[in-house]
Amino acid sequence: MRWLLGISFGELMLKGKNRKKFINDSIKQVLKALENFEIKDHFLDNEKLFVEVNKEEFDEIVEKARMVFGLSYVYPCLQVEKDLESIEKGIIEYINFKDIKDNVTFKAYGTRADKSFEMNSMEIAREVGAFVLRNFSNFKVDIKNPEKKVYVDIRQKAYIYMDKIPTIGGLPMGTGGKAILLLSGGIDSPVAGFEMARRGVEIAAVHFHSYPFTSERAQDKVKRLAEKMSIYLGTIKLFQINLLPIYTAINKNCKARFTTILSRRFMMRISEILAEKYRYDGFVTGEALGQVASQTIQSISVVNDATRLPIFRPLINMDKSEIIEKAKWIETYDISIEPYDDCCSFFAPDRPATKPRLYDILREEEKLNVEALIEEALESLEIIEVSI
Repeated sequence: MRWLLGISFGELMLKGKNRKKFINDSIKQVLKALENFEIKDHFLDNEKLFVEVNKEEFDEIVEKARMVFGLSYVYPCLQVEKDLESIEKGIIEYINFKDIKDNVTFKAYGTRADKSFEMNSMEIAREVGAFVLRNFSNFKVDIKNPEKKVYVDIRQKAYIYMDKIPTIGGLPMGTGGKAILLLSGGIDSPVAGFEMARRGVEIAAVHFHSYPFTSERAQDKVKRLAEKMSIYLGTIKLFQINLLPIYTAINKNCKARFTTILSRRFMMRISEILAEKYRYDGFVTGEALGQVASQTIQSISVVNDATRLPIFRPLINMDKSEIIEKAKWIETYDISIEPYDDCCSFFAPDRPATKPRLYDILREEEKLNVEALIEEALESLEIIEVSI
């Protein structure tokens, strides 16, 4: 008998010729997530991953593993030989390990990847259910709404388990390319970064501040957001850039109602330079259509014009309430609502343009030395590696 963490890959199994690469990437990330635990062995059995660990650490191990992108569910299990006697001994061992003293209802399930096994799935379930009833007087059958489930899965070996613990799903980190998240410090951008990471995108972050108009505590807030995100994303490269000279030039030379659009175009240009230097493929923002003045179709179109790289907006059709719920789920919400202004809110005009025309914006930019301002901003660049 061996105690293992079983892992199902879910969506990865729909992949074609790339499936092996996706699975290998997932295995590496699972092992990375569990690097602080003793791992005695790991192996694939009919395209499910099993990791041999200390059963006393199951709770902590499950919490770590379920935060890895690209998995469907995880389950503590007991591996035994695939003969009926070994399976029955394993069932006793497993249920005793679970230490279930109360009266409970249950249902037995049988599956077999090994079609040469002497019993089919229905017969396995029937045998397992009957055995549990004979040996555990506090277990009663309920096939419609069972409180507990007993699974026996026949592969190269037999695997016994009772819990399928859902994960965050998605695709393995890095299989979807690399992108830079514009991390403002608000509620939306951490959620946007998480959603893109779920689709396999490796995320870095850039934060634009305007110190000393915005405080050092505002920058610390962003670092703590990045730390919280690193639970799911791994180590995050965080670029920090002071945009104060750019805001000063815009306020001095341009119409106030275009401040937000002009500044965001500068952010995209600067981010594009970082992307080219550090080999990122695009950008991620937390914009949701119509949420604020700068997030209209016209405004988004004008901002898109500032860069040749794609800008991903995974929250574009989400309500604020949906975004808040997701922020609470990934535990960034409480940090995001701390009352420290970012540069966008600090310099936001009273009456921003909601339907800017590219012609007007380009004319405003003619009043600025765009290249010199970008160069000055890049001189303030700080890069840190952030992890929990």
